[in-house]
Parts: sequence; C-alpha cells; structure tokens
Amino acid sequence: MDRLDNTVRPYAWGSTTAIPHLLGVEPTGEPQAEMWMGAHPGAPSRTARGTLAEVIDADPKSELGEAAVTKFGPRLPFLLKLLAAGAPLSLQVHPNLAQAKEGHADEERRGIPLDAPHRNYKDANHKPELICALTEFDGLCGFRAPEDAAALLDGLGVDSLKPYVDLLRAHPEDAALREVLTAVLSADPEDMARTVTDATHACERLGGPYTPYAQIARHYPGDPGVVAAMLLNHVRLQPGEALFLGAGIPHAYLTGLGVEIMANSDNVLRCGLTPKHVDVPELLRVVRFEATGPGVLRPEASPDGEEVYDTPIDEFRLSRYVLPEGTSVHDLTRPAPQILLCTAGTVRAGEHELAPGQSVFVAAGEKAEVSGAGTLFRATVVV
Repeated sequence: MDRLDNTVRPYAWGSTTAIPHLLGVEPTGEPQAEMWMGAHPGAPSRTARGTLAEVIDADPKSELGEAAVTKFGPRLPFLLKLLAAGAPLSLQVHPNLAQAKEGHADEERRGIPLDAPHRNYKDANHKPELICALTEFDGLCGFRAPEDAAALLDGLGVDSLKPYVDLLRAHPEDAALREVLTAVLSADPEDMARTVTDATHACERLGGPYTPYAQIARHYPGDPGVVAAMLLNHVRLQPGEALFLGAGIPHAYLTGLGVEIMANSDNVLRCGLTPKHVDVPELLRVVRFEATGPGVLRPEASPDGEEVYDTPIDEFRLSRYVLPEGTSVHDLTRPAPQILLCTAGTVRAGEHELAPGQSVFVAAGEKAEVSGAGTLFRATVVV
C-alpha cells in the first residue's frame, strides 16, 4: 500500500474549520474546500514513490489491474474527495458521455484554449458523482414538480415572479421547467436583480421552507440562480446518507462536510450562483427537464460488514466499513485499484495506521487487510 499525502484546495466557498477539525489540526483561517485523493492532474496525491499519477503511468497494469485498464484505459477512473462547503457552490449540471465527447470535440475544432474562461468541456468524459454526508449536509438536487415550484414562488407574493408561476402551471412538465429556467437565465440582468432582491426580502420575512434560499441570496445577492434554485428540491442529508448526481440533473451543495467520489472530469455547466461563465444555450441542451425526487441513498449492508452505496456507474464504487472496538480483520483485497480513507477512530490498513482524514492507495491484487475501531471508506471501480 501507498500512504497518500493529499492536497487541500482553498476555494472561496470552503469551510474554514470542517476539514481541519476532521484532521485534528489548527485552522489556518483560510477556506479549505476540498481534499483530493487520486491521480487527477490538477492535484495528484503524493506517495513515497512519486505522485500517484506517476506511479500509475509507470506500470498501469500492475497498479490498476488488467481488467480496469481494458475497461477504462491506463488511468485511475475516479477522484475521491473530502468536500467541506461553508457557502453554496455553483448551481450546475454535468453532461452525459456522448454530450461530453461531442462538446469537447466541437470546442477543440474551434480552437478554444483549455484554460479559457468560456470553455465548457475541458475533457471528453462524463462526470457522475456521489456525495456521502459526514455531518448534516444541505443541498439542492433535481427539479421539483412544476406545481410545487409554482406554489413556492407564488407564496413569496412578488409581482415580478407571477409570469414564472403562470408558466409553471400552464404547460406540460418538461416544457414548463424549460421555459421558466430559460426565462430566468435570459432575463434582463437589472430587472432580475430587482426580482431577486424582492424575493430575498420575502424569504427572510417568511422563513420556514424559504430559509435556505434567503441564505443562498446572502452569498449571491441579485443572482438569477437564487430564483433558479427555488425550482429544485432542497434536501438535508444526515450522516451516512448520500446523493447520486447523474448527467443532466441540476444540483448544488450548500453546507456541510462529506465524502465525494466522481468520474475523472472537469466538465461543468453552470446555471447560476457563480461569477463564472454561464452558457445558457449549452446548459439548456444538457439539462434533463423532468421532476425527480432527490433520491437519498442509504448504504446496503453485506454479510462481511461492507455497506455499499449502489449507483449505476462503473467508474467508481463507494462503500464504508463501520468497525466496532475489537473487530476482526477484514480482507479487502480485490483485482482493482482502491483508495481507503479513514473518517473516524483509528483503522489499521496493512502496515499503515490511519487517523481521520488519512488514506492509502491499494494496487490491484495487493493484500489489503484492515482492522481497528473506526469508519473506513473504500473507493474502487466495477470490473
């Protein structure tokens, strides 16, 4: 096994305390948003043999296993993170694999630099993701039923929202959602800023189900994403619960600490709550305009104590072990790459003792015995 030394990303929306508290270190006072575990070129984990990307590049079949290389290519197909949201992230969607390939090829043909702020497709891969709460975790996920969104907006008593309410009540579901999101994102910026300000005051006055949107608006005053956010389901995860975000599902994380796993991709299309580029036509091409419940996932326990978060994705598979005091040794050896992350207690993985926030990479087929008293997340692939 390789002990991982991981990079913490200081994005502005990050919590200043959640990740330091988990790691048992003093906060720096700066936001600490994400800790990356994997071989992503943006911040590959470091090992005693070099970066994890270098280790895998030197011998992909030994590190990943022949089956994983055949199925996914000579790279680690997932990225594991600790994510600590102290403020809302951008309201966003991710493309499916065909859309990502098409969009990436188109932008390559047009010569748009990879680092251009208006570039949508940094790669040709999709970006399904799963977030599992370590603390109470708030987010937005999937469209509400149009009639429910209409009732929420109507309850604010803001005259400039009435046309959106009427649209939501007058059309079939997919057309209603499409027309309202298009109208919100395409509105005159000054007019929309006034609407958002009025809606924010109403949310603050009414409280209750409007409280999350008042909090969002405090971070993004006047942003059309505040109204767009009200079209989505608000969900509060309890520790151990998770959300799976598939292609085309609008979502945003609001507050909380969680373990996130995703396919290796940087493809994000934004709807709002961001100063970054919003490409409305491309966004509308990718979004799935259908009402869905948030689909809270709870792990399915197996006889050996592994609790699996079931998803329809082969690039990653996330599970956890909650190991009680005096637990026996668990053999986690498998013919595929793994990252093991401790989030509570003390867990022994091979020769490595892991405290909260510490992790190891396990090459395909390498002996992986774990024991101890604590919580261990296991990230791997389906081969």
